[in-house]
Amino acid sequence: MKDVQPLIFNIQKFSTHDGDGIRTTVFFKGCPLHCRWCHNPESQRFAPEMVVYADRCTACGACAAVCPAGACRIEGGKLFMDREKCTACGACADVCVQNARELSGKRVPVSTLVRELCKDRIFYEQSGGGVTLSGGEVMAQPGFSYVEDLCRRLHREGISVYIDTSGAGPYEAFHKILPYTDVFLYDIKVLDPEPFRRWIGADGGEVFTNLERLSKDGAVIDIRIPVIGGVNDTDLFFDSVIRFLRDRNIRVRRVCLLPYHDYGKTKYQNLGRTFENFTVPDAVRLQSFQAQLVQAGFADTVIGG
Repeated sequence: MKDVQPLIFNIQKFSTHDGDGIRTTVFFKGCPLHCRWCHNPESQRFAPEMVVYADRCTACGACAAVCPAGACRIEGGKLFMDREKCTACGACADVCVQNARELSGKRVPVSTLVRELCKDRIFYEQSGGGVTLSGGEVMAQPGFSYVEDLCRRLHREGISVYIDTSGAGPYEAFHKILPYTDVFLYDIKVLDPEPFRRWIGADGGEVFTNLERLSKDGAVIDIRIPVIGGVNDTDLFFDSVIRFLRDRNIRVRRVCLLPYHDYGKTKYQNLGRTFENFTVPDAVRLQSFQAQLVQAGFADTVIGG
């Protein structure tokens, strides 16, 4: 029986914000968490989705003519789409000459991924970079064996592998790729159970247990904290993070403070979803949080990825 092929929604080359050096970031589709500030809404569902760029559409009707589910129709010179009927077959995107439609999420064989990722080996070697697997949530992928296979093959090629993770997934998956992973870029967004459920829509117990177990098993860990106005931009929150890391003896290489941005706003519109806006912490507040962490002993604390 063949392994399920990874569902990928983007491969971003020359990335400098997903770990050290110049990296290629592979974005896996699907995440069990539902962060209300997520800037990659196309990453959330474990299935392909149709992205519609309304500003490019000329209502030519080509999509309506080929849609097998009847999800597209033209009325009054305007295009209407019924997303409940859409099966994300991609037929409309294939005929759209305006590139107003795009299928987000494609199955890609691991061997194809490895060949593509190896093309930029020279940039990895010269910059101390490599490949970062992100998402969505790579650690929660169905049929995880293909993720393990990808990590093993990249490691065999001498390519550095970083895992960008929220921590949501079975620890067995983390343990399997630990020998092939150089650094885990591990998110801490909120700590207490009630705000975790309110802002992220899940129980955070697994996330923090996995972090503790990874540290005990010798993983190299960078803590990444998305700083969200009105959610976690307080001295009290950062005090609690410091206590948490100390009390659980989490070995941390670096802490990265990632200020909230709303770059994903149009993505929600293109997916027919509602965007919820948050505020950006100002530079003075971010520097204050950085100083708080440095003073607590986390000397390598930076603002940005």
